[in-house]
Amino acid sequence: MVKTPFSPDYKLSKVEGLKERSNYLREPVASELRLDTNSFSEDATQILKFHGSYQQDNRDNRAKGQEKDYQMMLRTRSPGGFIPPQLYLTLDKLAAAYGNNTLRATTRQGFQLHGILKKNLKQAIAAIVKSMGSTLGACGDINRNVMAPPAPYKNRPEYTLAWEYANNIADLLAPQSGAYYEVWLDGEKFLSAEESPEVKAARQRNANDVNLPDPQEPIYGTNFMPRKFKIAVTVPGDNSVDLYSQDLSLVVITNKKGELQGFNIFAGGGLGRTHNKEETFARVADPIGFVDKADIYDLVKAVVATQRDYGDRANRRHARMKYLLADWGVDSFREKVEQYLGKAISPAKPMPAFKYQDFLGWNEQGDGKLFLGLSVENGRVKDEGKFKLRTALRTIVEQFSLPMRLTPHQNVLFYDIEPNDKEAIAKIFQENGVEIDPTAFDPLVRHSMACPALPTCGLAITESERALPGITDRMRVLLDKLGLTNESFTIRMTGCPNGCARPYMAELGFVGIAPDTYQVWLGGSPHQTRLAQVYQERVNHAELEIHLEPVFAYFKKSRRKNEKFGDFCDRVGMEAIREFVTKSQSGETTATKTRHRVSLPEEIYNQLNQAAASQGKPISHLAAEAIVAYLQSQ
Repeated sequence: MVKTPFSPDYKLSKVEGLKERSNYLREPVASELRLDTNSFSEDATQILKFHGSYQQDNRDNRAKGQEKDYQMMLRTRSPGGFIPPQLYLTLDKLAAAYGNNTLRATTRQGFQLHGILKKNLKQAIAAIVKSMGSTLGACGDINRNVMAPPAPYKNRPEYTLAWEYANNIADLLAPQSGAYYEVWLDGEKFLSAEESPEVKAARQRNANDVNLPDPQEPIYGTNFMPRKFKIAVTVPGDNSVDLYSQDLSLVVITNKKGELQGFNIFAGGGLGRTHNKEETFARVADPIGFVDKADIYDLVKAVVATQRDYGDRANRRHARMKYLLADWGVDSFREKVEQYLGKAISPAKPMPAFKYQDFLGWNEQGDGKLFLGLSVENGRVKDEGKFKLRTALRTIVEQFSLPMRLTPHQNVLFYDIEPNDKEAIAKIFQENGVEIDPTAFDPLVRHSMACPALPTCGLAITESERALPGITDRMRVLLDKLGLTNESFTIRMTGCPNGCARPYMAELGFVGIAPDTYQVWLGGSPHQTRLAQVYQERVNHAELEIHLEPVFAYFKKSRRKNEKFGDFCDRVGMEAIREFVTKSQSGETTATKTRHRVSLPEEIYNQLNQAAASQGKPISHLAAEAIVAYLQSQ
């Protein structure tokens, strides 16, 4: 049992017991894998997460009296989003052989496979590992995939350093017991690359009792972390990784010669929350200070040990590290980390303001070669009609053997492209109906993100990925109507409050709260450096225009020169927005046209409501269309 600051009668959560009894993540997964069943038990599914898989069922296929349509989602561990050519081709084959014929780029720079049956899970994981990939630690109470900016700038050493340290920290915090290879590869261990001697030494180093007396898991012990733990490594000014949403973010600091000096440290970010539980909340990371390059691995271990030993293991809703920062304050948290580190943390080094970047389109990478960033709507790599993105990506990897980086915003980036191959690559995309010019995309779509939600995510309350394209189209129609044709902002949507698509950092966020119903959040920064705020608690998807049109009208009327939508909402505040909307709807302002009410029999209203929902339109718009069509026919 890991050491904790709690009294002996402290009652641990059920999951803590499962982890402790799992024999370092082996059971009951290993035993149940041998059973001829279509699903794992509830206990096994908790441990299965550490191996990179969630058990789900397709809710579209639920039928009364029948067993659920159980299937596994499998997620890769890909530090910095790195996907070598052989791994991509393997994932593509697995999607066809065992999955649902799609891949999905995640918001943490990995790929997800959906639709894998339990009987095929072992073969799928083994194939990934044998192709220089891994799923270990992509889920579960452990350090998740370490993020880094995807841009492959070869003439900017800070970017190369960010990649290097993201990979090394992922290795440092990977589980060591060997259970993963025993379960999925019958004990045969495959290594995609030799681990850095510096990382090995840092893992074993036990200054200030930061390690546990556990030969198998010196950092994690038998209970691992209280909850998931997320790390990003970035460079000054580059917020492509949403650094404020991470448990721990490291910012590379170099001198004028490009030589590494150390890292600025941020800690305590996290976005998961629970509706109607005010003790749960989204939180942005705090600046902690600067650590010299020689101490960075010890610093990472010190932060992990602080959360490991003091994180809440009784209440999983209060178990993320952000609650330690919120409860203790930054100074007390820093002091505890310094105790594990054995030295003081220095003041942070000055940095430029952080900005969002997506690196789309053709770019020079600084060594004579090119990289190409592709916009992938909601990260879904698929073939659909004349749009054949999956075919195009597979063809390019087969012909040119290009590596790729997945971006933190669910896009795909090919790099190390020879200039002479540019035309041939562009032709392949054209032949498969894939647009590669980022200026051809509506910025609302380019800057939007959604989680998968229904039908597969067990936590989803309502739609997200399947709903967002229609909603971005509706937002564009609404902006055009108000004369805001060239306006754009970040839109993010999730089907539940856990925040996988990071909606709480968006300028306009939709968070599922009930079927077809969302919380609306406003006021995040265009560069994802500030939390949004709740504007409306419950809005039916068919009525979004009714609630947002006066908000956009207020923005148009009262914005400052070149002010972005999120900055405007944050400046004026939610109360001012609500007051303006109330006045506009009561006819006290001329910002929106007066709406006249028409009463309908309940039966007709219900039919109209169902038709509007099926078409993804507001009921008022569908009713107006029907009335106009009728009048024109007279």
